[in-house]
Amino acid sequence: MSKLVRGIICIIIGLAIWYSPMPEGVKPAAWHLLAVFVATIAAFILQPVTIGTASIIGLTTIVMTGVLKPGDALAGFSNTVIWLIVAAFMFAKGFIVTGLGRRIAYVLMSKFGDSTLKLAYTLSATDFIVAPFTPSNTARGGGIIYPITRSLCSAFGSEPGPTAGRVGKFLVFSSYNAVIISASIFMTGASNNVVVVSLTQELFGVTITWMQWFMACIVPGLVCTIAFPYILYKIYPPELKHTPEAKGMAKAELNKMGPMSKNEKILTFIFIGALILWATSSITKFDSAFVALTGLSIMLLTGVLNWDDVLEEKGAWDVLIWMGVLVNMAAYLSKLGLIGWFAGVVGAELAGISWFAMLIILGVIYNYMHYGFASNTAHVMALFAAFATIAVAAGAPVLLTAIIFGVLANACSTLTHYACGVSPIFFGSGYMTQGEWWKNGFVLSIANLIIWLGIGIPWMKVIGIW
Repeated sequence: MSKLVRGIICIIIGLAIWYSPMPEGVKPAAWHLLAVFVATIAAFILQPVTIGTASIIGLTTIVMTGVLKPGDALAGFSNTVIWLIVAAFMFAKGFIVTGLGRRIAYVLMSKFGDSTLKLAYTLSATDFIVAPFTPSNTARGGGIIYPITRSLCSAFGSEPGPTAGRVGKFLVFSSYNAVIISASIFMTGASNNVVVVSLTQELFGVTITWMQWFMACIVPGLVCTIAFPYILYKIYPPELKHTPEAKGMAKAELNKMGPMSKNEKILTFIFIGALILWATSSITKFDSAFVALTGLSIMLLTGVLNWDDVLEEKGAWDVLIWMGVLVNMAAYLSKLGLIGWFAGVVGAELAGISWFAMLIILGVIYNYMHYGFASNTAHVMALFAAFATIAVAAGAPVLLTAIIFGVLANACSTLTHYACGVSPIFFGSGYMTQGEWWKNGFVLSIANLIIWLGIGIPWMKVIGIW
């Protein structure tokens, strides 16, 4: 299907909603905003143009048609949660530019890398350490984890083809899933998490802090971190089980890198300081976004990054544009009363169904609907508001609902080789066929649902999330 045809489909979807009869109790502005919002989301999914382009077109449309005033349409760019993710992208740039991400991986490998299973856990640990400051699976997985994984495979004579099963298939798929798990554990581990936080704030008036997300996800997340490499080790065992050479390889790489540079030391200090301030924000009252921006300021002042590095981080500015537009549209759908109307209608239909059963059913459906998406962000923007509103209308606690759907929007990335931005990088290595990827991904998707719903929900009760 050509881009022109896909674009026409998006326009037809928007016009169909715009000119369809408005339900009783819905304001014209809310209905017309819904039409533009749905058309923009359709463009996210069908991709006739880039996400940023679709957002700008949507922003322009709602102003030129009089749905929102210019100031209201641009209000999303003052959202501090969005600026948090922009600053975190710059941290990711620092990890890659200074080489600190690679150093962490090689240090861990030099200590624990004497077996294939330990190597998998080492790569998971590396990603876990870097994830709080890398809100892009593509940047973290493609820029740090994948190159190291691919080098390891080659070092052990495991290349795509006849030798793929030596260590390659196991390590590539295990390290890919490590990136997905870390994205679930940290609010700043993926940009789509911040979309969930922003939407929750705008739709339900409930704020999720960095620490609340982390505490809610750390236990089930660690269970996934421990379980997944072992599950893959059993269902897809590598031919080579012992890898004592890996320690020597890691030490050799560390020798090439030399002692920690001044910039690496500064970034380590900033990294630890920001984590402490995020973790204690309920005491200090420091805004999470401005903690991150303070870290960025120090990086610029000390030369860890320069302003050209900031300007070149296209991912950050891309996120700022589309998130500022789309989250604001969703916010005004709530302010104009559409979400409240929808909740009332759905709530009346769900009388007698327990919220717990509803949350589980919706969670499973929400997870497997990702077969139709090639982006976690598009998944969240298309489904989160509706699914969360239905669950909350049934009586589900807002915080629990938001975090569960936020996590599952990452966990579903196990399913396909096109699930999110980093998936094609790992799949493109050639170690696994599409059939193998989908089969193993489905197995892990079941494990994800069991862990996040079966362990995560009770754990969140214990710590007072609901």
